Amino acid sequence: MILNQAGTRRFKAYTSKHLEELLQRTELDEAQRLKVRAVATVLPFRTNAYVVDELIDWSAAPDDPIYRLVFPQADMLPAPDVDRLADLLKAEAPNAEIQAEANKVRMKLNPHPAGQLSLNVPRIDMEPVPGMQHKYPETVLFFPKQGQTCHAYCTYCFRWAQFVGDADLKFASDDVGQLLSYLRAHPEVTSVLLTGGDPMIMGESVLRRYVEPLLEVGQLESIRIGTKSLAYWPQRFTTDPDADDTLRLFEQVQAAGKNLAFMAHFSHPRELDSPLVSQAVSRIISSGATIRTQAPLIRSINDDPEVWSSMWRRQLGMGMIPYYMFVERDTGPQDYFAVPLAQAYEVFRDAYASVSGLCRTVRGPSMSATPGKVCVDGVTEIAGQKVFVLHLIQARDPSLVGRPFFAHYDPRAVWLTDLRPAFADRFPFETAVQDALLSA
Repeated sequence: MILNQAGTRRFKAYTSKHLEELLQRTELDEAQRLKVRAVATVLPFRTNAYVVDELIDWSAAPDDPIYRLVFPQADMLPAPDVDRLADLLKAEAPNAEIQAEANKVRMKLNPHPAGQLSLNVPRIDMEPVPGMQHKYPETVLFFPKQGQTCHAYCTYCFRWAQFVGDADLKFASDDVGQLLSYLRAHPEVTSVLLTGGDPMIMGESVLRRYVEPLLEVGQLESIRIGTKSLAYWPQRFTTDPDADDTLRLFEQVQAAGKNLAFMAHFSHPRELDSPLVSQAVSRIISSGATIRTQAPLIRSINDDPEVWSSMWRRQLGMGMIPYYMFVERDTGPQDYFAVPLAQAYEVFRDAYASVSGLCRTVRGPSMSATPGKVCVDGVTEIAGQKVFVLHLIQARDPSLVGRPFFAHYDPRAVWLTDLRPAFADRFPFETAVQDALLSA
């Protein structure tokens, strides 16, 4: 294992209070900057010195893709809402008044991610288990309380409500004992995914409190960690004070006979450029963990086949496994970032066709929808009708996994709920999902 290096700079976060200062680096005028700040009263903003100094091309901002990835855009929300908030900021209105108005705008950003989370909350003795989801039989998601922030926030994040400071919208737990009890009561669960936020925001000692007890659960085959840290703060695995201890924890997982799957979120090839990323990836893989890569398809950031094929090839060359291209979730500023499903399929197909078979471990474009992960396999014509061909990669009802079904072609559709079934009265999952919702 490569030894940790000394002399690294410490992590420095930037939040909305630093936004005006950072925006001075762009060519936005005062009125434009005010509107960006207005959007940041509604949607969370957080970045760090590594992203600001190493990843963003400020000469191209605000059109630079990494800038758009982390900085609010003035037109992400309806213009009347933005103008109203901008007027309050300009008038230096009391913070309570600004926050009350911002909250009204947030409540219009439906469907709300908090509802998506609560839909899948499991129960012990009929009591809900906070901070857990059990959507698919073999997989449980756990949201560590200390991992409910990130090194930087993505502007398109579907879990944005976790980060706006409203306690009622938080979804997390620090009760590892309750998680273990649930796993022992459900032997069908073979994989636990630690997610958030970003679990890798936690220091090694805190992360260990969640990971180490799972090593004693015999049925578990894998522990997954969903994280954007390799893109936003690779120093977490190279020069941070507890980087070596973290990698030793990863080695411990492998020694216990469990697969540690590092679910790395990369949205653009530039996030792979830094030598720090290569070093971090090498160290993680040397610990015995596997790194699988995933990201959503985002308009104005990565809606180009060349971006994806370049990203997949580079990831493969670094030893990572391309895993998923997701469709932007139906929450928050979806209208701003969403790519129509027909276009998403074309981007995926063209990128997929231009890489070797070793990169074709990737799946997509996939919607993480209520019934499961719905993949758009293509567009074709059957019996004179133009249709989408789809299948479920994962499903609440495992009997539906892998079975193709069809939807009428709609060039404007951006999500499953925009589609109508073809050659049937309903989609194959609709009855099963309705029954699940009634029993939840």
